[in-house]
Amino acid sequence: MSSETVLQRSERPRPPLPSLPEIRPLQLRDRAPLHQLLTKDGLFTREEVSVALELLDGALAEPGGEYRVLVAELDGGLAGYVCYGPTPMTDGTWDLYWIVTHPAARGNGVALALVARMEGELRALGARMVRVETSRLDGYGAARAFYERLGYPVAAVISDFYRAGDDLLVICKRL
Repeated sequence: MSSETVLQRSERPRPPLPSLPEIRPLQLRDRAPLHQLLTKDGLFTREEVSVALELLDGALAEPGGEYRVLVAELDGGLAGYVCYGPTPMTDGTWDLYWIVTHPAARGNGVALALVARMEGELRALGARMVRVETSRLDGYGAARAFYERLGYPVAAVISDFYRAGDDLLVICKRL
C-alpha cells in the first residue's frame, strides 16, 4: 500500500459519533410525549398502551414507589423509557415492565443506556435479580434478542399463557 493511499484514506471525513442519550427520572411533562411514543408505530395494542399509561401515572403519583421510570433524551428529543419496580413478596427481585424506544432512535444505544442505568440503580439498592416477561410471538423477537445480548436468559416458558399459541417467556438476570 502506498503512502498516498494511506493519506487519502485518513483525510476522508468521518461521520459524527452518535450522541449518548441523557437518562433522567420521569417528569410530568413527559407523559404526553410518552403516550405518543407508545402509539407511534403500532407496536402495542390499545390494551398494552392503556396498561403502560397506568404504570406511568403510578410512577408520577408516587416517585420511588411501586413503579419507577427512567426517560432517555437524545439530541433534544424524547428517545425512550424504561419502567420497572420491585417484585412483591420477594427479597431483592425487580420486574422490568416496559422498555420502549422511539423508532428513529432504535439502534443508537438508547435501550442499552436505559437498561444499564436501571441495573446500576438496582445494584445500589441491593437488588439481586431482574425479571422480564415477554411473548414468544415473532413480533417480540427483536426484544428477546436484545435481552439475550444483555445476559437475560430464558428461565421459564408457560405455553399458551397469553392466548392459544402465545407463550409467556420469563427472562431473568442476576445482578
